[in-house]
Amino acid sequence: MIGAIAGDIIGSVYEGHPIKTKAFPLFHPQCRFTDDTVLTVAIADAILNRRPYLDAVRAFGRRYPHAGYGGSFIRWLFSAEPAPYNSWGNGAAMRVSPVGFAFTSEEEVLEQARQTAVISHNHPEGIKGAQAAALAVFLARSGHEKEDIRYRISRRFGYDLNRGVDDIRTGYAFDLSCQGSVPEAVIAFLDSTSYEDAIRNAISLGGDSDTQACIAGGIAEAFYGGVPGEIRSAVDAHLTPDLREVVDAFQRKYASC
Repeated sequence: MIGAIAGDIIGSVYEGHPIKTKAFPLFHPQCRFTDDTVLTVAIADAILNRRPYLDAVRAFGRRYPHAGYGGSFIRWLFSAEPAPYNSWGNGAAMRVSPVGFAFTSEEEVLEQARQTAVISHNHPEGIKGAQAAALAVFLARSGHEKEDIRYRISRRFGYDLNRGVDDIRTGYAFDLSCQGSVPEAVIAFLDSTSYEDAIRNAISLGGDSDTQACIAGGIAEAFYGGVPGEIRSAVDAHLTPDLREVVDAFQRKYASC
């Protein structure tokens, strides 16, 4: 999941200032981790410690209340009795990459991805976005070729993946929905030549840059067999000790999978 976190950090400075080019400094001086990282770590912690996703997400989210959550999510996070709010937002997809790394069958990945989503994002599109992102990670780490991943994800979820980054970039705008951002993040990976290239593709679309780079980064990490050492070192420097502890524990347990 370190690839997802790196994507979030690298994309963080472009979320409110979208760019339409792949030529940008990889780690801007103002880069930071956002809610994408916090909640990805929460899902990893839930898997590691076998505790409910709801409990982990609420615990980590409350620990970092200013990480950049949406208004509906922040109300859910601090509600006395949290209930899912029928969201189709891409928050369901950006936090799910640990599921794709941790579980060992397609059926289990899909079910666990559904469980991570429905605690808050129980709209069918929210669930679908989480399942698509997790399954793409699972297929990528299981040795599937890109064209097989494209076919399997588009067939199961109905996403149009027969486009390229250059086709999307010109007319694309900021979109928080799963249906309007997850397919584009997957395409950013499919059109890439390396982990770094996938991140640059995702950010260059000019959309929800940190989340799309987070989703694309998780898939690219799985497909390319990790992230470059200098990127991992930069990520470590941006994380707080408690987040880094979970990341390290998850990597130790699941990297060999």
